[in-house]
Amino acid sequence: MYLGVDLGTSGIKVIITNPEGQIVDSQSADLTVSRPQPLWSEQNPKDWWAAFCKVMDELSSRPYLSQVKAIGLSGQMHGATLLDKNAQVIRPAILWNDGRSAEECAELEQAVRNSRQTTGNIMMPGFTAPKLLWLKHNEAENFAQIDKVLLPKDYLRWLLTGVFASDMSDAAGTLWLNTQKRDWDAELLAACGLNLTHMPQLFEGNQVTGTLQSDLASRWGLSEVPVVAGAGDNAAGAIGVGLVEPGQGMISLGTSGVYFVVTDRFSQQAELAVHSFCHALPNRWHLMSVMLSAASCLDWFAKQIVEEDIGQLLEQLENNPANQKTAPYFLPYLSGERTPHNDPLAQGAFIGLTHDTSKLDMLHAVLEGVCFAFTDGIDALHQSGTQATEITVIGGGAQSGYWRQLMADVLKTKITFRKGGEVGPALGAARLAQLAIESNLSIEQICPQPEAVQIHTPNTSTQQIFEQRRTVYIQAYSQLRTLFTKEIL
Repeated sequence: MYLGVDLGTSGIKVIITNPEGQIVDSQSADLTVSRPQPLWSEQNPKDWWAAFCKVMDELSSRPYLSQVKAIGLSGQMHGATLLDKNAQVIRPAILWNDGRSAEECAELEQAVRNSRQTTGNIMMPGFTAPKLLWLKHNEAENFAQIDKVLLPKDYLRWLLTGVFASDMSDAAGTLWLNTQKRDWDAELLAACGLNLTHMPQLFEGNQVTGTLQSDLASRWGLSEVPVVAGAGDNAAGAIGVGLVEPGQGMISLGTSGVYFVVTDRFSQQAELAVHSFCHALPNRWHLMSVMLSAASCLDWFAKQIVEEDIGQLLEQLENNPANQKTAPYFLPYLSGERTPHNDPLAQGAFIGLTHDTSKLDMLHAVLEGVCFAFTDGIDALHQSGTQATEITVIGGGAQSGYWRQLMADVLKTKITFRKGGEVGPALGAARLAQLAIESNLSIEQICPQPEAVQIHTPNTSTQQIFEQRRTVYIQAYSQLRTLFTKEIL
């Protein structure tokens, strides 16, 4: 058996797979995000560990955990997890959707003029590097205590193994990595007041980084099994649905939204706010567009606005579809936006509400607005010359057949939903663990594309409607962006 861990933003999920790659057990626990100030987004790393231990304790009472041969890790990217010389957490981790460090982004690009060529990315507040420069400027006492900077999943690794390590895909999201050479860049680190001693050792995603510590092995009824490098959540999700060859693509409809295409060489289109990262396997890279709020928009609408169960809301919409011509519009920028706008101050908005607007009309608008934002990101990748030959959809939001079909209609492309798509990153982590152990099996044998559950083809009868509505959507952001200022946050 193989254990796959996905440390997400809203929760942690652990799965166990058998040698055939089938999920035989799983368990999850919820997490919450702290937003103590406008633009801030933080979590306490100790809460990650507590949630992970809770999940493992529950799994240990069931039959499969004792058979696990290796552990793979995946998790939310970019989070700045800071440890002092005693390996104690200094302050809450600053998360991927934190927007406080826009000024530091400009400062870093000025200090390291070739940063975009080195990293393949434009500096954005979500990345780790500008967060550390912000800390240096604003929390000097905390900054002075830093001995190690870890990404979220790598904090779990430290507690599991006593080893400071990371993988190439997650490390690429720090903007301290030379993405082509797959190694830390001393100049970028120095621009943030750091050096190589602050960084974990780098591994490819399918390499062993350490072994499970004996006390934890005893607690959970495991052997002292290898812990494999794993991947950032998007790369792990891609591995989970078999995206290992150039041209294969996916849409991840999770808390954030990602359009991801595998490549066999490093390339960059930073000016379009397209991300260029290492993939979780050697000699593979990927390009992706990122929107900061995707399924989290649905979660916000259900919990904060109508206070109803998400599943029941979606069922109501499927049984009573909204009028696609007269529904309001929704800008899904609840946490700012990355691709293509690179605008941490962007905000969400409903436009076109009337006395006749129902909650289901608004729900449809939320789902449609996320689809339009995906289209913006896909267009940015197409401008860079990269286009997927096929698209698989994964993530919690992908459970909605209504949303998947809407995605196909708006994007005007075929969308495939596969088995295990809702647990893509955890499945990818388990597959990387298996790759590290089963050297007699090929990548293609361990990482096949799972069976298609449903294939959605675009409805040509709605094409003109969505083209017209997307024009209004694009104009809405363009005309409202001048109102998105720090003063009204």
